[in-house]
Amino acid sequence: MRAIWTGSISFGLVNIPIKLYSASESRDGIDLRMLHAKDKAPIRYAKICSEEEIEVPFKDIVKGFEYADGEFVLITDEDFEAADAKKTSTVDIVEFTDEHQIDVRYLERPYYLEPQKGADKAYSLLREALRQSNKLAVAKFVLRQREHLALIKTVGSVLVLNQMRFPADLRSPGGLKLPTAESEKKEIDMALKLIDQMTEPFIPEDFHDTYTEEIEARIEAKVKGQPAPAGKPAEAAPVKDLMAALKASLEEVKK
Repeated sequence: MRAIWTGSISFGLVNIPIKLYSASESRDGIDLRMLHAKDKAPIRYAKICSEEEIEVPFKDIVKGFEYADGEFVLITDEDFEAADAKKTSTVDIVEFTDEHQIDVRYLERPYYLEPQKGADKAYSLLREALRQSNKLAVAKFVLRQREHLALIKTVGSVLVLNQMRFPADLRSPGGLKLPTAESEKKEIDMALKLIDQMTEPFIPEDFHDTYTEEIEARIEAKVKGQPAPAGKPAEAAPVKDLMAALKASLEEVKK
């Protein structure tokens, strides 16, 4: 693994030099190319200068802010770094909280934290303090020219930093048409029984991307000139008899 950021955790007056590693991979399903339908040639995307109408190589592209119509000022990496040198190199713990206080909508992306040379003792101290207190550390840090909110949690022997969204990044559900009718007690009791029957210890390794696997099987069949596997019919019709559906679900789980 390659570190994507180096800096330090600020824990009161304790400074813990660390390296940050991505703890997840972005899997966008099947890697499909855009093709010209006529001759199946790949489509190429070019960065075109709006003034000269020519393609611009990446090395000649810079960032700028449009402060007036058609008027730009250039912003360099040095500008971002100089804005607040401490923020760009520090994961600053600002408070601690209980896990049940965290709305899952705020969680965005996990990272592993590794101590740099000489930081083992301080790293272990924070790890053990979080474990024994059963708390999460709430922190702020700057990554890719933007300040982020974050949570730090102990997972086994590693400290995991989970990048979070700010409240302003979340959309309000205010415009959604949500039901106001209350469920009958017998329906709730049956639903609770179904939940109890389906409750299992969560084992992440038991889950995998079956949809992508089915797409891959169809691609393999097409490459070999074979008929593609039959698709599964969608079952999205609204349930008319909730009790009957719940009872049938319980029987299915028992099987």
